[in-house]
Formats: sequence, structure tokens, C-alpha cells
Amino acid sequence: MKKILSISVGSSSRDHTTRHTFLGQECELSRQGTDGDFDKAVQRYRDLDGQVDAFGVGGVEFFLRVGQRRYYFRDVSRIRRAVKISKIGDGNGVKGLLERRAFAALEKHLNEKEDRTLKGLPALLTTAVDRYGMGEAMVDAGLDLTIGDFMFTLGLPLPIKKLSTVRVVAATLLPVITRMPFSWFYALGSEQDKPPQPKWDKYYQRAQVLGGDFIQIRQFMPDDLTGKIIVTNTTTARNVEELRKRNLHILVTVTPRLEGRSFGTNVMEATLLALMDKPQSQVTEADFLDLIERIPLEPNIEVLN
Repeated sequence: MKKILSISVGSSSRDHTTRHTFLGQECELSRQGTDGDFDKAVQRYRDLDGQVDAFGVGGVEFFLRVGQRRYYFRDVSRIRRAVKISKIGDGNGVKGLLERRAFAALEKHLNEKEDRTLKGLPALLTTAVDRYGMGEAMVDAGLDLTIGDFMFTLGLPLPIKKLSTVRVVAATLLPVITRMPFSWFYALGSEQDKPPQPKWDKYYQRAQVLGGDFIQIRQFMPDDLTGKIIVTNTTTARNVEELRKRNLHILVTVTPRLEGRSFGTNVMEATLLALMDKPQSQVTEADFLDLIERIPLEPNIEVLN
């Protein structure tokens, strides 16, 4: 049995373990949170290195890919240095592939089930510096996109309309931001469990499609999500029920739902790495795409209301 462990600096309330068979190979997928304790996470990677087939890096990323550039977090490099034996994935290897497949599947669902299209629908992407591939997929889907990097990261009421603007913002700010503690950029630990505090209401209300990291979407979401579609990453059974009560129409997760929850892209990347019989240094995007299509790893589309 392949063992895949995602160690997350996020909340332990989102922990989950399940077993699933991929291409005839039984895999144990586990997610363990350290409640914002970065040092504890680094030590756990070090202690368990070689005892699992592959690690997923949860709640943080080695780098942000914006356009053709990569911006590496100095803080997170400690994790990479701690792992010498096991394979390790932070989601960057598969995130863009799975996000693009999710919007293609959503377009097909709307065409066949509701006789409508994504083209022209107003949409809000919480941040594009950490979901640039999703931003590209949303633009390609024909959505009327508003991007909220300034709002959701810096608290400034400055919507962005073009990915080219995101690239300029990234080139200006990320060389500085990536040298700071990761917690400055993203909510960790118990911060993820706080009840939503509605904000940026006019942008949520205008959007019919909400995309981005679920912690960010949830942080400021309104009580009423009637008729809206969310395209996101990890959601627990509790999250789904919360969205159902807010009357969300459709929830799309870019990874499959296994025993009530969808795992993050870091877990899916680690699983694919564990299934590959080759050194991680030799793995290509084509290898990932081949396995994704053979399994297949499909997005989960759930009509809640």
C-alpha cells in the first residue's frame, strides 16, 4: 500500500484519512494539520521522511507561478530542505491542469443540464497570484472576471480586471512578500476556523461564479449565495453543509471527493508521484497529465440547491 501524508500548517479540525484504490494500487491518504505551528510542521516532515511514499505540502506552497515567473517563499524552503528521501509535492505540479479540467467539466454540465454557458457570466477570483492557472482557465472560459488580490490579501478596495495587471503587481510586490513569514500572506491555524465575516459584498453579489482558495472565499462570504457557483479546492463535509445552508447552487472542487471531502491539490500531486515508478527529478507535466487521464482524476460537481 502506498502511503501519502499531507502535513499542513492549517487547522487540525480539517484532518482526514481515507483509503482509495488508484489503477489497482491501494493508497492511504492522510492530512494532518499543525494549527499554524510552522516549526512543528518542519520537524514532522524531518521525522517521517522515508516512512511515507510521498508528502503533500498543505497550507503553504514552495512558490507562486505568475505568468512565466516563479516566486519562491523563503519560509517554505525549510520544508524542502527537511525532506531527503520521500517524494514531495505542494500542488504546483498539477494545480493548473486540474483547474482547467474543472472549468471544462463545469461548462459541459451547464450546457447539458441547464442549457446555458459560462461565457459572459460575472465572476470573482479571490487572488490570482496563488491561482494564476485558475485565472487563465476562467478567462479562457469567457467569464467576465474581477480579480481580488488587493482586497483579499491587502484589504484594499482595488479590483483588478486583467491578468496582465496581476503580473505587474506580482513582479512589484512578491519579491518582498515572499521573504516574509508565510502567515503574513495566508491565514493559518485557528484563523481558518473563524466564522465568515462578510466583506466586499458588492463584489460577491455581482459574481455568479466565485473561484479561488476556499479559505479565502469563506473568509468574507455573505450569508446568501443563492444561485451562485463556487469553484475551489479542499472542502470538508462541514463546509458543504455550510454552503448548502447559504443556498449555494453548485459546488465544484478541482479534485474528487473521497469519503465526504475533497483533498487539496498537494495530496493529489503526492499521490501521483507515489504511483510513478521513476525519480521525482525525472517527472514531467506530461507524466502528471497521463496519470490524471488514466485514473481519471475528475473534478467533483455537486448541485446543492
